[in-house]
Amino acid sequence: MAGALVRAAGRAGEGPGGDSPRHSAPRRAALSAGVIAVLALLWLLLCAPGDAGCHPLTVADLFDRVIRHSGRIHSLSTALYAELEKHFPPRDNKLGRPARKCHTSGMLTPNGKEYAQKIPREELTHLILKLLQAWKEPLSHFNQHIEHHQQLPDDSLSKAKEISTMVHELKTGVEKVTEKMQSMGIISNSLNGMASSEGTGLSISNEANMMSDSDFIHCFRRDSNKVQSYLKILKCRIMPENSC
Repeated sequence: MAGALVRAAGRAGEGPGGDSPRHSAPRRAALSAGVIAVLALLWLLLCAPGDAGCHPLTVADLFDRVIRHSGRIHSLSTALYAELEKHFPPRDNKLGRPARKCHTSGMLTPNGKEYAQKIPREELTHLILKLLQAWKEPLSHFNQHIEHHQQLPDDSLSKAKEISTMVHELKTGVEKVTEKMQSMGIISNSLNGMASSEGTGLSISNEANMMSDSDFIHCFRRDSNKVQSYLKILKCRIMPENSC
């Protein structure tokens, strides 16, 4: 099923030949984003329709999936940051100066595992959703902006689009995990409607739009690492038998 959907996504993204390498970049990036979206959709399903012996995933399974997904996002952002540093050295983008303040710096986030473990489960879940929501719109603007950098390779543009798509899917995945925890009574229903309203104000901050490209990805990489760490801590607090 997954192979068929991925092939279908590939055919949908194909276009007529003859394009120059640069003109075909948006098409290839769109194709890559389309494949990612299809895979993410399959990843979010509790079970594949029509599969024999299909059974719902456990909350531990769901946590494993969002943790792996967040890890891939962090790896992509690390690679993209290295590429931006390579193509925009300090003399061009002033990387030698301290990084501009991140637009999410105003959010109170625990530093270190010890402090994160003391936060109530609901608040930690809420914080994860707030961080993901706060990056949705800035990442969309960043993708539109970075397409105009003629000196960047197509692979960098593709990474930027994949990150944006995967963050959207990760937020959906965390919401699925949240619903599962609520249905099992692990956390209360007090989160409903909270993350969206609070995250929107942060996501349109002028600070995100004013940062250099490298500073922007540096900040995102920092927050993506926080999201992954908080997800691991939340899973361990819910399932202490993992001894983590």
